[in-house]
Amino acid sequence: MILEAAMLQVKPGQGEAFEQAFREASGIISSMQGYIGHELQRCMEVPNKYLLLVKWETIEDHTEGFRQSDSYARWKGLLHHYYDPFPVVEHFEQVNLAYAAVE
Repeated sequence: MILEAAMLQVKPGQGEAFEQAFREASGIISSMQGYIGHELQRCMEVPNKYLLLVKWETIEDHTEGFRQSDSYARWKGLLHHYYDPFPVVEHFEQVNLAYAAVE
């Protein structure tokens, strides 16, 4: 599993409209192959700042399967005009922190 993370800066005064559009867009992303789950968090300290986290089975499910699909064009049309600046999207993998007890 990989985690897609994007810090989203929404244009001032557009937060409510963005959240409504995101509810609609959630149906698009959740129907994609390799999709596991997602969440959108609103920043408490910085107005109009959001954190989007999406779990995918593989990075290709996001970068190829979703981004190169017709569904992505619909996602883009619903959401991308709210961002300023356009967000940087990064992918993360879990670090295995298992350890052996010291005797």
